[in-house]
Parts: sequence; structure tokens; C-alpha cells
Amino acid sequence: MDRSLRADADYVLRNSLAAVLPDAAVRRALSSFAPGGRVLLVAAGKAAWQMAHAAVGCLGRVDGGVVITKYGHVQGELPGVTCLEAGHPIPDENGFASTWAALDLVAGSGTEDTVLFLLSGGGSALFEQPLIPGEELQDVTRQLLASGASIVEINMIRKRLSAVKGGRFAQACAPARVFQIVLSDILGDPLDMIASGPACPDSSTCADVRAVAEKYRLRLSPKARELLGQETPKRLDNVETCITGSVRELCAAAADACRSLGYRPVLLTDRLDCEAREAGRFLGTIARTHAGGGQALAFLAGGETVVYLTGSGLGGRNLELALAAAPVLAGVEDAAVFSAGSDGTDGPTDAAGGYVDGGTAAALAAKGWSIPQTLADNDAYHALQAVDGLLITGPTGTNVNDLSVALVRG
Repeated sequence: MDRSLRADADYVLRNSLAAVLPDAAVRRALSSFAPGGRVLLVAAGKAAWQMAHAAVGCLGRVDGGVVITKYGHVQGELPGVTCLEAGHPIPDENGFASTWAALDLVAGSGTEDTVLFLLSGGGSALFEQPLIPGEELQDVTRQLLASGASIVEINMIRKRLSAVKGGRFAQACAPARVFQIVLSDILGDPLDMIASGPACPDSSTCADVRAVAEKYRLRLSPKARELLGQETPKRLDNVETCITGSVRELCAAAADACRSLGYRPVLLTDRLDCEAREAGRFLGTIARTHAGGGQALAFLAGGETVVYLTGSGLGGRNLELALAAAPVLAGVEDAAVFSAGSDGTDGPTDAAGGYVDGGTAAALAAKGWSIPQTLADNDAYHALQAVDGLLITGPTGTNVNDLSVALVRG
């Protein structure tokens, strides 16, 4: 491993994440917040605790609150707020119970009350009250995650099977006003798709949803199929929304960090949307093309790739992206590729993502790892762990999609 390039990758990732923490953005959004009655706080998603922490600090107090976030993401107690953890990316019973607690909190709220709703990516799994048995919802979620469906397609299905998604949570809050602050983790910031839009009118139709179910040949019960034919709210009159944070800001912060190290940043896209392996190979070819050219360059891509599950190993889209770049970079000096999720967890792992350089393929081969077989097994985590290629940040407190970078030292 090239320790100098690895240090640069760690620096870029660390400083990029620090720049997109939601604290300042939440405070800005609350600068015009003027509630009349009680303030009830509900926060859901991977960044829920950090957003709630900022909101409580800004407001001084709330009249009750529930935070629902991923296991290991609660960083301490918040005054007046119950902090709960649940499963992601597969919803679980703790998530269902936590969502009941949020619904109970807002039940009976009046016209003078305000529900401060803080929403971030991951909320689709974490904030859930299913209209079908929980076990079936878990099975449908697994089917969708393994199919290669886009997050928009996945969330179309989720909305129809939920009592809180697709605008239904806002309906449950009525007649109270909902002031919604959203941290975006979806390309283009489609409000009704971020965390499946619990407080946003749904733009998808029953025909759209049925087409997704047929496209991926989902195994659904008669009850689930019936729900796919029931329309979601198309208008909500009690919601005010502020979108803050995005992958664009993450890419801009990464460019600044690269520039401070002497690299010339080149933004390839902030809408990366393809198979993880293809993105990894592409970034690897870019690094290989420019290696040895005498310029220190950093090629940046922000977005969200997909993985087609063909094996039963451990990994995530960023780990798979990085591993796929390793054979392309084999033997190339002064070049590396790394990719990480801004929330600090890639899929069901404790790694944010992975790092590879020109020596990774040989190091893996020396330890008996076949890259093609590992990718077929979807076991990038264990392969990169064997060569010190995991990027470990811990929960970051933000979630604005993924950052992938090809570094060329020049």
C-alpha cells in the first residue's frame, strides 16, 4: 500500500465529512422558525441524532420529541427527547415500535402546535409502520435491495406498504403544522423520495408502482398487491419544507480538501448512478490514464451506485466500487481510488467504504484472494480488510450520499 496516498485519501474524506455536518444548516433553517404553540420534535434517519442535537441547541427546548436512527448512531441524551435506534437497511421491530412512539407523540396535536420534522437518508427503513406483516415487509425490502433497483424505484414500493410514508405522516400530524427540514441523500433532491417522503405529496402513481413490481418480479402477497393499487396523498396543506445539504456540497468540500493537498480537482459528476463495479472500473481507468503525467489530479464523483447481489458475502456499494478498481490499477504507481458513504456505514458493515491503489491487487493475490470471485461473492469487506483497505470513520452524523475519488499524484 502507498501510505502517502492513503493518508491523502483519509484527509480528503475526513475534511469533506466535517464540512457537511448538518449543524449549521439546521440552525439556518430554524432562523425563521416561529412556532405559536407546542413544538414536538420528530427526527428520523441516519443523521437524525445530529440534526436533533442541533435543533434542541438552537431552540433551547422542545415540548417532547422522538429520534429514530440506526444502531450505534445515538451519541448521547437530548433534553426532552427520547432517542431510539433501529435496523437499517432492513426495517425491524424496533423501528416499528419507535415509529409508533412518534405517531403517539403527535396524536391529538392541535392547530397551534408545530411538529418539527427532521428527516435524513435511511429514514425509509428506520421510520416505518407497515400495512403488511413486518416479516413480509422485510422480505420485500430484501428483494428490492438485491434486484439492483434504484432508490427511487425502491421507495415507490415502500410508500404503498407504509402507514407513514408518501405523505401519510403529515396527515397523521394534522391539524398541526409540520415544519420539515430535510437532509438530501438522493440525486436531484426529489423531496417525495428522500426517506420515502413521509411529509410530502407523492408524485408516483399506482401505474408507476405496478410497473416497478413487474420489472423486478417481486414476490408479493395479495394484500401487498392490493396496497400497490391504493393512491397516496397528492396534496398536503399543513407542511412547510426546507431542504438542506446535498451531495453537491460534499463534492465541493472534497474539491477544497484535494486542492489544499496540491491536487487539481476535477468534478466528473455529482449524479453518479450506475452499477458499483462499473463505476470502480471507470475511475480506475481514469487514474491509470493520467498516472505519470506530471500533474497531481483528483477526479471526483458524487452520487449513489447500485449492487446486484449474486453472493452471500459482506460488503456495500462503496466497498465493491473500490475493489473493482483494484485490478485496473494493478502495478500503477502514484494512483489510488477510494469511495465512501457520507454516513460512515456502507451497507450492513462498520466501514464507510474502501481504498485501493496500484499495489492492492498483488497484495490480495498474495493472501489468496481472487478479485473476480470476491466480487461474485459480494465479499469486498473481508477482502479489503485483509489488506488494510477499509475506510473506518464511525457514524458521522450526516448523510448526503457517497463520494468516490481517483487520486493521481503526478
